[in-house]
Amino acid sequence: MAEGFASIHRPQRWDVPFGERMTDGDVAWLFAQEPFRHMDPARFPPATPLAGILRNDCRIVRHQPGDIILREGDYGNSAFLVLDGLLRVVLEKMPAELLGRERPKERTFFQTIAQLWSNPAWPEVRDYSRGKSKDAVSTRTNADGTCVFLQDVPGVLDRHNTVRLGQGEMFGEMAAMSRTPRTATVFAEDASTLLEIRWQGLRLLRRDKRLQDHLDRLYRENSLRVHLRETPLFRRLPEASLTAIVDATIFETYGNFEWMAEYKQLAGAAPATKIEAEPLIAQEGHYANDFWMIRSGFARVCRRHGDGHKTMSYIGKGRMFGLREIVHNANATNGQLVPYQDSLRATGYVDMLRIPAGIAVKYILPHLPAAELPRETNPKNLNQSPGKLPDRRQPLPTALMEFLVERRLANGTQAMVVDLDRCTRCDDCVRACATAHEGNPRFLREGARHGKYLFASACMHCADPVCMIGCPTGAISRDEKSGNVTINDGTCIGCATCANSCPYQNIRMVEILDPAGNRLQDQITQLPIFKATKCDMCQEQWTGPACQNACPHDALIRIDLTQTDPLSAWRDEHRSGEAA
Repeated sequence: MAEGFASIHRPQRWDVPFGERMTDGDVAWLFAQEPFRHMDPARFPPATPLAGILRNDCRIVRHQPGDIILREGDYGNSAFLVLDGLLRVVLEKMPAELLGRERPKERTFFQTIAQLWSNPAWPEVRDYSRGKSKDAVSTRTNADGTCVFLQDVPGVLDRHNTVRLGQGEMFGEMAAMSRTPRTATVFAEDASTLLEIRWQGLRLLRRDKRLQDHLDRLYRENSLRVHLRETPLFRRLPEASLTAIVDATIFETYGNFEWMAEYKQLAGAAPATKIEAEPLIAQEGHYANDFWMIRSGFARVCRRHGDGHKTMSYIGKGRMFGLREIVHNANATNGQLVPYQDSLRATGYVDMLRIPAGIAVKYILPHLPAAELPRETNPKNLNQSPGKLPDRRQPLPTALMEFLVERRLANGTQAMVVDLDRCTRCDDCVRACATAHEGNPRFLREGARHGKYLFASACMHCADPVCMIGCPTGAISRDEKSGNVTINDGTCIGCATCANSCPYQNIRMVEILDPAGNRLQDQITQLPIFKATKCDMCQEQWTGPACQNACPHDALIRIDLTQTDPLSAWRDEHRSGEAA
């Protein structure tokens, strides 16, 4: 490796603004619009003034009729405020061809093979002398970029259930703040002007209580109905019943939005201490007054066991708690009511919807087919113990479930799990990863262990990616196509905020080099430049994750741990293979 140095300017906060064409005049105009004209600039610290947020964390975008502004199922990191024009929000699923969905660009077979001899001589090389190209992903180009558009707006949208959004209304804020997929598709009905606010700026703007109240009101009026309608439990409800539920629903959050600090503090604590530290949402033995539905985050379902607690399951986005008790009590003919059978505790940060039992009995249960009732509430399945419901089926051993919850591994949508009984330590997975990433592997074949299973130190592309919290430039975000958490090397300033935030130590800071092997250093401080690196799921490789494909013994898998069934199925498959 060469020992020389090459100096460059270290990027700073807002060096790369969200909207490069934002001007002081634009900011002054925004101050005259709602809700900014009533916001108090004194509530914002000097380091992040209100004017600076509008200038650097916002951008004005313009759309023509038919443009797709956002699509259901995509991940996004920004919210939108309508400054002018009309939009249409589609309240039902649309065919993929109308949404312009495309597969991510992948390297061809020959490009993949060529990596074997075309990778640079040194790891983590960056060539800043090359211009960066932007891939067009749509069929219309304008001053604000490219976008997919719908040609026959009235003909298509009038066949779907939609609502209109007009001037002063905001949308997309829940997906941006909770790091979850978009819940609806939004089109421009006519020529429209929007203010797009990236989530870092949105969090800062919420310092103003007026904006916070404004966002809560908008969510209840617009997004909550969409969110409920996409859930199977509510899909058959008439509009009048859904309206009653929307009006009665209570928004609740438990735990700290930046929960990773508390998790690290309790890493070495006893399991009982960890559980007691988790905020209690519903308590075993108490009357079932409500049921909860998770909007984002995770919760532990546990039960008293001796002097401690036993983890029964864990639940994430879209899952519910308390419904089976409410259904049983509503149908009880002998007056034998049951309390909550388990306790529900927040593991990290949980965003919940709480629906009163009386509302559920009156507006939901009459429209719920018997086949969709919780299995344990069927009278034929009731056991003989008063006040008890049959236990749910546990797809994973209790000890393994507790391991996954206590280490927050249930957060991973693409966790790397290795069966150590099959693994021969050949390191083919590590070498394949290095080849796919220009000589430097993006994971470590070590990590948390439970029995014969190793949960390797590789980015899990979490359902709740707390690494995104605090990134000053928005360099780390979810890819809108794959849902993978990715790092934009061009806007990463090497501050290590994401690496420090990751509870699993799956993001590493690496020293970068130029093509000649020189270490890149800051022009002013003369200190080395570091960048954040992590697993990207080999999204450019046509074969998918190189680590999994390279394992010759079927010992490694990338798997969704947010649900118990995928891991349970993989364990069963391995056991059946061993028996054969």
